[in-house]
Amino acid sequence: MAKKSELMPGTLDMLILKTLARAPLHGYGIALSIKRLSDEVLTVEEGSLYPALQRLLLQGWVRAEWKMTETNRRARFYTLTLEGRQQLGLEVSQFEQMIAAIGRVLAEG
Repeated sequence: MAKKSELMPGTLDMLILKTLARAPLHGYGIALSIKRLSDEVLTVEEGSLYPALQRLLLQGWVRAEWKMTETNRRARFYTLTLEGRQQLGLEVSQFEQMIAAIGRVLAEG
């Protein structure tokens, strides 16, 4: 039985911001997009997603408005702000540095 993949600490915000850089989405759409784009390796649970979205709202990195979904349900749609786009660039850069550093350690000896 395969172990369920867990997100590395600090990556959820980056993944949400990147997902919203593509298009505004509601929470369920964000979770589905991350799951689909990761070939179902990454699963974002509601208990993690909605607190993260609230945190991003408070930081000013996303904004939210109520709209109707494609299935005629009312949902909160999240949109990336200019500040969020800047934060995404910073987080991706830091993540790439971390991955490169881990790669160097793994390549040794």
